[in-house]
Amino acid sequence: MKALMLATACLGGSLLAPLAWAGQAPDAATAREVPLSSRDRVYAAEQFSNTVSVTDPASNTLLGVIRLGDPQPMNFSPLYRGQVLVHGMGFLPDHKTMAVVSIGSNSVTFIDTATNAVKHTTYVGRSPHEAFFTPDGREVWVTVRGENYVSVLDGRSFAEKRRITVPAGPGMTIFSPDGQYGYVCSSFNPETVVISTVDHEIVGRVKQDSPFCPNIAATPDGKQVWMTLKDIGRTMVFNARPPFNVIRGLETGPITNHVNFAATPKGNFAYITVGGLNLVRVLRTDDSSEAATTPVGKLPHRLWPSGDGSRVYVGLENGDALVAIDTASNTVAAEIPVGQAPQALIYVPNAVPEGDGRQGLQPLGLAGSTAHLSLGVPGNEDLPTSVSLFDQGLSQVLQASVTGLQPGKPYLLGLAEKPDGGGALQPLSSFMTNPAGSVIVNAVGPIRQLVQGEGDAPRRFLVIAASESGKPGAVQQVQQP
Repeated sequence: MKALMLATACLGGSLLAPLAWAGQAPDAATAREVPLSSRDRVYAAEQFSNTVSVTDPASNTLLGVIRLGDPQPMNFSPLYRGQVLVHGMGFLPDHKTMAVVSIGSNSVTFIDTATNAVKHTTYVGRSPHEAFFTPDGREVWVTVRGENYVSVLDGRSFAEKRRITVPAGPGMTIFSPDGQYGYVCSSFNPETVVISTVDHEIVGRVKQDSPFCPNIAATPDGKQVWMTLKDIGRTMVFNARPPFNVIRGLETGPITNHVNFAATPKGNFAYITVGGLNLVRVLRTDDSSEAATTPVGKLPHRLWPSGDGSRVYVGLENGDALVAIDTASNTVAAEIPVGQAPQALIYVPNAVPEGDGRQGLQPLGLAGSTAHLSLGVPGNEDLPTSVSLFDQGLSQVLQASVTGLQPGKPYLLGLAEKPDGGGALQPLSSFMTNPAGSVIVNAVGPIRQLVQGEGDAPRRFLVIAASESGKPGAVQQVQQP
């Protein structure tokens, strides 16, 4: 969603505005910066409430949400018509249209930024992940992660016009600032491909250090491409031009999620969310040296800079919130409540040129109802695993950001009779840790009522135990008070 923003100089300010030290990535470094104002909007796609939250960055206030679908169990019906698992986002270079990808309903919903109205919905292949407009706005490239192609939609009619075959499991596409190349990483295979936007042919290949890349971004100067490897906690940097050679690999931490860039008076920086450590790493783009680490909250995911580079907004997947990082100090300047499990996030300068931009927005409602827990090693104050229980009526979607375990080992998340994990253990979900000893685990049920001791049912306690031949073994982490 970064290459959608090759904005012209007049889109966010006057033609006499001073040249930026780069403006908003992924615009070209020559793009003029757009001063932050109440005409701008921050949008977040929220996976379990199936909403898009709309925030005014000038006041850092939530204006409301666009409801694209219902929570469980309404969306279980075979006659259900809404969207499910609202997840990915991009927007047109003129800043008037955004594209929202819903994984569960295989759809791309196009929304008018000024009115918040749905303009069109296009259905594509199995489990699409992200959608980005080409810098000229003529096409929308949708990575269909459940299959082996990029679905190319017409930028005006939004109808599919062709498919580009790529390695199975394409995670995301980002474009070079000049629009010459599309870079498509994979979530299932250790290979990124470079595609010519003119003829839609693969012109380069880059070996990934692991098979799971969820996010890729190009620097505004058009020289580098950065991609995150969530399963091994690394970030790779490669040459954005032929021969597309790898420049360096970086150890960034467990559940390395997304990367984006901000240009400031102090230089150009990459901001990387590290979900397992609940922080954002700030690295210089010239030599990848670390300039700062910013604690932000539970499971940071997508992030995006303001049009003048003064802030970077971060979605907290297990925190139901956005945080604004002040890039001058690299500290958190604000926290804004949003819907359940924000995944994608975009900052759109001048999204609402006139009016208050509140048409069609609804209150947060049930989408703001979540309980938060932590799991840790008995007798140790460190709390490596955060747990969110997203209300869906009487039941909840549980999401655990599990870290601090042995790599590549089987475990169980379950409910124990005693606080120390003793007694009978009822499994909720079996999982295998990735090479960084971390993983995202989900379960569904009336779990909050049990772990918080609500009602007449006996209280239970969340634990993580080793799995031995499919049965619970030694308890590794327990629910903290």
